[in-house]
Parts: sequence; structure tokens; C-alpha cells
Amino acid sequence: MISALFQDFNERSREVSKYLMFLKSLEQGTTKLSMEGKGKIHKIKEIDSELIKTLKASGFLLLYNLVEATMRNAIEAIFDELQRKGICYDNIRPELKKIVLKNLKKRDPDKIFASITAISIDIIIAGFDKQDLFSGNIDGRKIRTTATEYGFSYLTDYAKTGDGQDLLIIKSNRNDLAHGFKSFEEVGKDKTANELLEIKNKTVIYLRQILQNIEQYLSNQDYLDSSSLGSP
Repeated sequence: MISALFQDFNERSREVSKYLMFLKSLEQGTTKLSMEGKGKIHKIKEIDSELIKTLKASGFLLLYNLVEATMRNAIEAIFDELQRKGICYDNIRPELKKIVLKNLKKRDPDKIFASITAISIDIIIAGFDKQDLFSGNIDGRKIRTTATEYGFSYLTDYAKTGDGQDLLIIKSNRNDLAHGFKSFEEVGKDKTANELLEIKNKTVIYLRQILQNIEQYLSNQDYLDSSSLGSP
């Protein structure tokens, strides 16, 4: 059975793949525009090269959306697991304790107070807000930092993933577009559709292996403080 985490990831991955395959067919000329003129006569029109550059730049937005959504959902899954199992704050690993306390500092005390019944358990989820997790800043380095903070592995098969190096390209282009530093035409001119597909393939493999690491982390209950195991 596919977990909800992987189900969402697979759906988003397919969305990006379909877009980039369509883009490849446009770039190669195997897909063309059919326009209806007078007398309902259809004319075939070549795709404007400048439009293709814009469409390629949009591919980076889809890729970044895949990366950030995947990691946000993964971190949310960790907190969902802690809540579902009623894990006590005293029993979670020190790295997670620090994250919980940092989350609480960002919240309105009145709202926190209203949501807490059993403080040792409710405190973990009370300060969590997935909207705070990432904001245009996620790349391979950020994922490795996040993995260290939570205690799950960031190791992947370098030959297949490049350890997420392509995520920096995705993030940089996404931010240049989002903040208006570059036009869509500027971002889209330097990559072919095939190159975008290669970036997508390595990124998907990288994210899949990170998700596998997180599922292993949850399965092994590595979110628990090993020094507290067996304590009364």
C-alpha cells in the first residue's frame, strides 16, 4: 500500500513529467498549434521560440513546487506521527525538543493555551505550522540541514541523485522569477527541454530517496530519545 506521503509525491511528479514531455514535443516541433481561421479552416502554426523560452522557465516553477511541497508534507508527516501516537515531549530526541520550543516562540500564547490539555503531549503539535517550514529557500543544503535537525538520514545514491545538487538550480531560477530579477525569457533561454527533463529525473529520484529515509525514520521511531527508552 502506498503511503499518503508517496501518493501526493507521485501525483505531483507525474504533473511535472507531463508538462515537460509536452514542452519537449513543442521544442522539437512534433506538436504544433492548430488555429481556426475564416471559414473554419484550420491552419497549422509554429510555436513562437520566445514563447517556448517562457514555457521552459515555467518548468522551474513546477519543479520548485514539487520540491517544497514534498518536503513540507514530509515534515508534517513527522508531527502527525508524533500526535497520532501521543508521544510525550520528554521522550523525543533532543534535536526535536529544540524545534518544538522554537515553534512555540512564534505563536500567540493565548492560542497555545487554548489548544493544550495535556501539556507534555500537546506541546509538540501546538506550535507547529507547516506554512512556516519553507519559503522559497529549499535546496539540497537546506534538506541536509533539516535532516540533521530532525535526525533522519539525508544520504542518497550520488550516482543517481547528485545528492540534490540540481535543487540549487531550481531554487535560484524560481526565486529569480518570483522576485522579478529575471524575465521568463531570460531564465528559459539557457536550458533545453531535454535538460529540464534530466534535472526533473534526478530531482525525483533524490526526493524519493529522502522520503524513503523519512519513512524509515518513522518506522524505526528514530524521533525518540534513545537515552529515554526503557525509562519508566
